[in-house]
Amino acid sequence: MVEKAAFSLRGRNPDVLTCIANLSNDEVFTPPELANRMLDIVAESWAASNGGASIWADSTVRFLDPFTKSGVFLREITRRLTEGLANEIPDLQERVAHVLTTQVFGIGITYLTSLLARRSVYCSKSANSPHSIAGSFATEEGNIWFERTEHTWVGGTQWVLMSDENGQQTKKFIDGRCKYCGASQTSLDRGAELETHAYAFIHTDDIKARLAELFGDEMQFDIIIGNPPYQIGSAGGTRDVPIYQRFVEQAKKLEPRFLSMVIPSRWMAAGLGLSDFRAAMLGDPRIRKLVDYPDSSELFPGVKLMGGACYFLWDRDSPGLCETTLVRAGQELETVERHLDEFDILVRDSRALAILRKVRDRQEPSMFDVLSADKEFGLTSNFADYKADLFPSAIPLYAYQRGQRLVGWIARNKITKSAHLIDTWKVLIPAAGFESQIFPTLVLSSIRRAPNPSACTQTYLFLAASSEAEADYMESYVKTRFFRFLVWLRKVSQHATRSTYAWVPQQTWDQHWTDAALYEKYGITDDEQALIESIIRPLRAGHAEDDE
Repeated sequence: MVEKAAFSLRGRNPDVLTCIANLSNDEVFTPPELANRMLDIVAESWAASNGGASIWADSTVRFLDPFTKSGVFLREITRRLTEGLANEIPDLQERVAHVLTTQVFGIGITYLTSLLARRSVYCSKSANSPHSIAGSFATEEGNIWFERTEHTWVGGTQWVLMSDENGQQTKKFIDGRCKYCGASQTSLDRGAELETHAYAFIHTDDIKARLAELFGDEMQFDIIIGNPPYQIGSAGGTRDVPIYQRFVEQAKKLEPRFLSMVIPSRWMAAGLGLSDFRAAMLGDPRIRKLVDYPDSSELFPGVKLMGGACYFLWDRDSPGLCETTLVRAGQELETVERHLDEFDILVRDSRALAILRKVRDRQEPSMFDVLSADKEFGLTSNFADYKADLFPSAIPLYAYQRGQRLVGWIARNKITKSAHLIDTWKVLIPAAGFESQIFPTLVLSSIRRAPNPSACTQTYLFLAASSEAEADYMESYVKTRFFRFLVWLRKVSQHATRSTYAWVPQQTWDQHWTDAALYEKYGITDDEQALIESIIRPLRAGHAEDDE
């Protein structure tokens, strides 16, 4: 037994958990390097709160990964505790058994990952196997629990006739959604041979009672750490919805001493149904550390998460300022302590805060108030009922088809929504633009003027102008680096919705605007100008790369 433990806990080269391919962008495996960075932060914070004591030398601390996949967090915790408890429990076999039976706990998210996690931690897919290094478990799962969990479907309107166990016909609704995670019944109400993706940790109204059921005791965990599932099929089945926020909220209810998770960064400024979660996170003074990667591949090689990824530390007993770190291209750009709730979204680059404050302090009306709504003319992005050639009574329609921005022709009477805006000059701004993490970036491109009369599909937002000259002045402003920088602060993906322009102030439309004029107006210092210009690339007329 001692030889098995020694072998399983020594360093491996290469580490097999660095080689596992992700199942999907919904359930992303955590690289060992990232797991250890997060554990380092937990250990540092524990020491700061406990007179310098090492968490790895404490035989009473309990750890939980409530959504374990590869088992990397539990494996690395076990390794560290096995080393740290050597003085207190000299016998290696006894020490490993103590760590695995009393300190390290996990909940598998699927049957496959539960087996993988047990193999990583116990060196056997069965905790009570003769090959297991734990040695004293009576059950196959040990402290890494998994059982199939079913969704709780509600809100269905369509049904089919089924036979119950007594052979009686009964109605079964088939188009509901799960009341716990919002999953689509049409997508995930399926046979027992397929995974339900009904994650046990969030499919309960009383998480404390649920954990008591799973582990046979009223469990108080000191540390909760891990990488939750990110999204799931929605009620309509047409788009995925985020669910990682539900795991964060559930973990907080357990009131651990420390909580650390790695999650997508879109919650900071956008995301379907994340408004309440964003407000709660920004307003929670127990979020003490936040490390943000706009390019998710720096955390998860080969994985593209729109808006990037981040990990955070929540400290139950020590509220205060949050230490935020932005990492781009392998460099920590700046680490500062600040309040997260200064604005309605999180300004990810703290170096930009001084510029934003100068702009906001003037309390000027926002471009949000004069920008068109999404789908202003009622025409979706894939609208194609227009002609390629001019015909009598036609007006130009600015659209996007097959990867090309184009101008077609449509009868005026086919525009039934916001028809009063047809007879205006317009500055068209694509509703989707650059999301590249290669800097400097354009943020917005293909900005163009549309004549009076004209219309556009959902592909564009627009500013309506009373004259061509006014449209010219507006266009000059939209194309400045200053304008696009303020948009960039609120833009976390390629999409730039109307709310993305909330921090851009309106100007007077009686002159051509340049960055130099705007820098002077808002008192932008040389260093601040350099920051803007290091992030935002100038638009160059006639260059194809600025028109994509």
